[in-house]
Amino acid sequence: MSSNKLREFREKAGLSQVELARRANIASTNLSSIERGHLDAWPKARKDIANVLGVSESDIFTQETSNGNN
Repeated sequence: MSSNKLREFREKAGLSQVELARRANIASTNLSSIERGHLDAWPKARKDIANVLGVSESDIFTQETSNGNN
């Protein structure tokens, strides 16, 4: 999973999860799971969320490396 600052940026923009999900054209349940870190956002969702919030994807989403379970 990746860590993110989605809640922080969403709240700064004054948007509810439902409103951000509507504007980004994704299910609000998925947005909630992404925000809590329980679901990784797929590339199109990352792009759409960032566009709605007016920031770059990398500002919101930080890639974490795998746990090294080699």
